[in-house]
Amino acid sequence: MYILMVIIFVLGYLAIALEHSIGIDKAASALITGVLCWTVFVLGSTNIVDFNSISQNLLGLFSEHGVGSSQGEIITHYVTHHQILEHLAEIASILFFLVGAMTIVELVDAHEGFAVITDKIKTRNKVKLMWIVAIITFFFSAALDNLTTTIVMVSLLRKLISNQQQRWLFAGIVVIAANAGGAWSPIGDVTTTMLWIGGQITTVKIITGIILPSIICMIVPLLYLSFKLKGNVMRPRKETSPDRYLDPTSNFERNFVFIAGVLGLIMVPVYKTVTHLPPFMGMMLSLGMLWLLTDILHRSKNKEFRSKFSVVGVIRKIDTPSVLFFLGILLAVSSLQGAGHLTQMATALDESIGTSSPNGVFGVGFIIGLLSSIVDNVPLVAASMGMYPLAAEGYFMQDGLFWEFIAYCAGTGGSALIIGSAAGVAAMGLENISFGWYLKNISLLAIIGYVSGCLVYMAQFYLLHA
Repeated sequence: MYILMVIIFVLGYLAIALEHSIGIDKAASALITGVLCWTVFVLGSTNIVDFNSISQNLLGLFSEHGVGSSQGEIITHYVTHHQILEHLAEIASILFFLVGAMTIVELVDAHEGFAVITDKIKTRNKVKLMWIVAIITFFFSAALDNLTTTIVMVSLLRKLISNQQQRWLFAGIVVIAANAGGAWSPIGDVTTTMLWIGGQITTVKIITGIILPSIICMIVPLLYLSFKLKGNVMRPRKETSPDRYLDPTSNFERNFVFIAGVLGLIMVPVYKTVTHLPPFMGMMLSLGMLWLLTDILHRSKNKEFRSKFSVVGVIRKIDTPSVLFFLGILLAVSSLQGAGHLTQMATALDESIGTSSPNGVFGVGFIIGLLSSIVDNVPLVAASMGMYPLAAEGYFMQDGLFWEFIAYCAGTGGSALIIGSAAGVAAMGLENISFGWYLKNISLLAIIGYVSGCLVYMAQFYLLHA
């Protein structure tokens, strides 16, 4: 059963990758893969889960609720009533965050709020536009996070580029830039945030330590494309339907909703830092506040207008298949985490390479970064945090070599494949980018940027410790 879970995951992964070839939507493949992985896990749980790994507190709690006394019954109950619910809480928080961010973006878009930015971007030159989009994405990602930034920037691209293939290329650049920008900020990427909250890294050290490698990770692909891209992009035509002239949004309304939406998104990491509540709580608060403000803003308008420019109207535009795709992927990965596949992978890496020397640390971090393009970086980093406790000195002390390098690698390595990061999955869903197209056109660029950043970090380390 343990091996069967891996086989199902690989087959599901292939079905997602070959979505356009087999004619089956990636969301369907992801959902089937996620549910089947958990089904096999539950059916084989007595042979997969070590009874001694279940904490005494949980065993006591199970006995209070009348769970059977046999080890098999206890293990099955542990998987179905503890592990899956624990993972579901994490998955739900990500999905609520995603839905909230997408709704805010759609609400700003409905008011043509993004015109505040797009009207200021006059250039149609591909190279200049690419650099502008990438730099905005890089710093937005550090201030917000890579998932939210990707949703915002992909929405902006729809206003700037009409050709789908060209827009896909720019969306790929957005994924690379968003992941690179999120890696060096404590609130920019979920894995960096995990290490920050866990005490493995501190704010100033992580920023100064990996901002240069992160910049190089973004710049190297841009430099390559600067010599390849030629010509200009075509802007999409503005809507000219009659109802746009009946009750159009005013400049004040566009600016107001745009500023309120951006401030709401920026307040999410601030809210998390202050309250220590999950990020989706801040996102829901921002959505509720924007909902309240837009309802007040349009309360004197006719019913049809209010419906079109309120959350009730724009939430229908949310890409539900993308949300379900996210659910399936996260379910599949969480099953491998719960069964111990990812921990076993991390342990095997440590045993084969070792972390007693800088070269060993670099080797483990580099491979974990590439693995994060196949499976989610969160459980990989969580496994690393569990394997290596904080030390008073050495590579595993606070702000030590291992933690800084892992933050960079896990944050940027996922760009190698489109389903390797939250930013990539969001872009894939929003723009319907195929796995094969990304693999052919973006993956090599992402890997080149990733390796370049790794080399820069290694050079930094050896220069400082020469």
